[in-house]
Amino acid sequence: MDSVVITTDSHSYPVYIGEEAVKELNSFVDKKYTDLTSILIITDENVGKLYLDRLESVLQGKKISVKTVPAGERAKTFEVYFDCLSYALENKLDRKSLILSFGGGAVGDLGGFVAATYMRGIPFIQIPTTILAHDSAVGGKVAINHPLGKNMVGSFYQPDAVIYDLQFLKSLPDRERRSGFAEVIKHALIQDKSFYDWLLENISSLDHVTPEQQKFFLTKGIKIKGAIVSQDEREMGIRAYLNFGHTLGHAIEAEAGYGGISHGESVAVGMVFAIQLSQSMLGLSFDTAQFIGWLKTLGYSTDLPENMSVDRLVARMKQDKKSVAQMVRFVLLGKMGEPVLTEVPDKVIKNHLINFQKTGGM
Repeated sequence: MDSVVITTDSHSYPVYIGEEAVKELNSFVDKKYTDLTSILIITDENVGKLYLDRLESVLQGKKISVKTVPAGERAKTFEVYFDCLSYALENKLDRKSLILSFGGGAVGDLGGFVAATYMRGIPFIQIPTTILAHDSAVGGKVAINHPLGKNMVGSFYQPDAVIYDLQFLKSLPDRERRSGFAEVIKHALIQDKSFYDWLLENISSLDHVTPEQQKFFLTKGIKIKGAIVSQDEREMGIRAYLNFGHTLGHAIEAEAGYGGISHGESVAVGMVFAIQLSQSMLGLSFDTAQFIGWLKTLGYSTDLPENMSVDRLVARMKQDKKSVAQMVRFVLLGKMGEPVLTEVPDKVIKNHLINFQKTGGM
């Protein structure tokens, strides 16, 4: 099993990565929380059916309650958030209690936000069960969605640990594997050309990834994110680089209705678009055709959905958290591994989107 330490201005914590990593949980809890009163597990309906018994067996002897929420982005609503707070109050959680966020990125975001706001903050641990959550579980950004924007209501609140048991990934459907792997690709593009070259050479199908390959690229992605977060915990500067592909990606998600197109599938389209903007505006040298061909081999669509309004997408992007005074800012690439936060005029965005929609990114 590997471990990575994430260090920020407010907090340092371990990320345990490997088969059977969940077995580390009980000893970690015993050492960390000597006066623990209770544990609330927040999980979703899919993960709970598959793995809740296993998690509870690791925590034998502890006072546990379980709150099951809808799967995916349906968990990140005001209603579900309020319901979780009510459940915590009904079960008498106090400031010595612990929340375990057990599921994918949506459950991690929700559970972390519940922990951040319940009694002004109680401890929580991330136990991710998806590839996508290798990104979302690390770094302390917790949030729920608003109808006008994704992750618009939230906080920066670091977990006390991340327990990343790769056994939980074995039941993931293809769509969830693609969604998570898009964030791996993002990490490579913004930080490490050699890592990107390794991915191109070694990952030709998400159905035939070996355990060793999976552990390598997840650990590498976590280290890249951890290095950025350690320098900029609250996204005042370089942490914004982690949003490469997300400006358009989040707009597509919102327009499709959260869950209609998965986060990673939307980000994949957003990355292709950001690369084209980078080539046009910053002179990026990059083999876009090779990149698009590889994405399609892995099962991604790189097309902007035909039914989406360019004007509505631009309006969505103006609500992006990176935007200032209604000026859309994209994370672009000056070179591979060298991201740049760049203001892009509305007219330029619209022209590129119109062309992108016609050509499918080619």
